[in-house]
Amino acid sequence: MVTALAPIVIALMSLALRLINLSRPKGYVFDEVYYVDGARDFLKFGVEVSADQPEFIVHPPVGKWLIALGMQIFGDNEFGWRFATAIVGTLTILLFARFVHVLFFSPVLTAMGAALMAMDGMMLVHSRTALLDLFLTFFVLLAVYFWHQELHWYAAIAIGLAMGTKWSALYFLFVIGTISLYQSFTSHSGKQIIRPTLIRFTQYGLLPVAIYISTWSGWFASARGWDRQWSSNPFASWWHYHAEMLGFHTGLTEQHSYQANPWSWLIMARPTSFFYESPQGCESKNCAQEVLAIGTPILWWIGTIAIAIVLGFWLRSVALKRFECVPSIVILGMSAGYLPWFFFQERTVFTFYAVIFEPFVILAIIYCAKLLLNSSLAPGTSISIVGGLIVLVFLNFIYFLPLFTGEVIDYSEWLKRMWFSSWI
Repeated sequence: MVTALAPIVIALMSLALRLINLSRPKGYVFDEVYYVDGARDFLKFGVEVSADQPEFIVHPPVGKWLIALGMQIFGDNEFGWRFATAIVGTLTILLFARFVHVLFFSPVLTAMGAALMAMDGMMLVHSRTALLDLFLTFFVLLAVYFWHQELHWYAAIAIGLAMGTKWSALYFLFVIGTISLYQSFTSHSGKQIIRPTLIRFTQYGLLPVAIYISTWSGWFASARGWDRQWSSNPFASWWHYHAEMLGFHTGLTEQHSYQANPWSWLIMARPTSFFYESPQGCESKNCAQEVLAIGTPILWWIGTIAIAIVLGFWLRSVALKRFECVPSIVILGMSAGYLPWFFFQERTVFTFYAVIFEPFVILAIIYCAKLLLNSSLAPGTSISIVGGLIVLVFLNFIYFLPLFTGEVIDYSEWLKRMWFSSWI
């Protein structure tokens, strides 16, 4: 009973951690300046503008509409800006716990999954910052959950909303759509293959696109959107606008002090500083206040090892043609959420993008924990190892908590947490 209630208790504690002092830091944090401004425009005009002129934006509307919802409820202030991400961050913990339960049917592993998700710094930072990536992560995880449950219509809607948040959801659509079509081909033959193939094509071809287009309804309804008047045909204007957006994304090579090659993401070699100040008038003569988008280091280092182990099990299952469910889902998530970034070596990218595949990293840890608990080791030994690692992650999370929440601390305490020069 205690373990069954654990995910709910963990989620409620995580919600409190997200909402308390949510207005800290004051002012915009990192790219909030773009997304809050967009949300503000949506509430006023239904489309993004700059003064009285159309504004060129490079991300779809869904995430900014969700930010706008928080602003509509709590006002145009820091709490209002970040409220939606705080709620979605908490829902992500519950959704992940549900997914772990479906995969393992173990209250202990379900509680462990919720706890590890709640104890990650990157997840917490995203939950307290009005950016788009956490919305993307939630919708992608929801889509994969529905897909695994063979609720394909719901999965298609979720992936359409993910695409309406950020284009990188396209990789997940491609992977789960391709697998679904392959399963239709291999499970039917002759004329029987036609109907399920058409259904899958509708689910993972037409429906996500329709959902995505519908997320641009504000742009279609307004005459003020960027390129809205480029053609008398609104869809031609919309297509031209998307070509410009694609050009921006493929040509984004401007150097940034916190950019990080994807090779370094798993081990958190170069985290992204969202905010840093040296406040005046604090108790110490020399204080620091930072919001550092870094995953709880020990958690991600364990996760890196777990990914390597899961990859080994998956490759063995491929060789034996005996696919295991969990390794396959982990590989799916890493292939769609992580692998594509290696093909954009010239593009300006950041470690905080890794939040989209974080659930699959933690899923790999849960899988390895299950292997250890079911191993030939003495039960007390395996439980001690797994429990000890969880305690270690918790202590590491608490130690870095001031950097996740933007707390003002003594500069010497801040410097102690800069374990590597690349973190500065």
